Amino acid sequence: MALAARDCNFLASKVHCCDRVRRPTVPTLLIVEDNEMNRDMLSRRLQRRGYDILIATDGAEGLAAAQERSPDLVLMDMSLPVIDGWEATRRLKAGEATCKIPIIALTAHAMSGDRQRAVDAGCDDFDTKPIELARLLEKIEQCLGRADRR
Repeated sequence: MALAARDCNFLASKVHCCDRVRRPTVPTLLIVEDNEMNRDMLSRRLQRRGYDILIATDGAEGLAAAQERSPDLVLMDMSLPVIDGWEATRRLKAGEATCKIPIIALTAHAMSGDRQRAVDAGCDDFDTKPIELARLLEKIEQCLGRADRR
């Protein structure tokens, strides 16, 4: 059975309308964490919240992943092998292609000077381990919101 011209126009208009529908983009987070248990727990919990996750196990891998994949945000453990989180953060913030990526420092050190040290290295925020997911999610969303306005 042949379609009438009006039927073809109707179908074409529907395809055209559907082409314009855009899926919201899913933020990609890079987790730079050397502890396998922390990395697995955090990545699973964030994936369940709808984030795409990239993983790096040391500071050098984190730098390479951020430069190659341009994540929307980096969760940076500060005590890392190869290149520590402090230096990896400084290098990311010094790079033209990576300087605007928000970085949240993650550390087991909760001394008063650690927050300032993270800010001085270039981190946009700071959170302590063990991770309290609700608190971290709030910080992630705040940093992603600030990044959208840059």
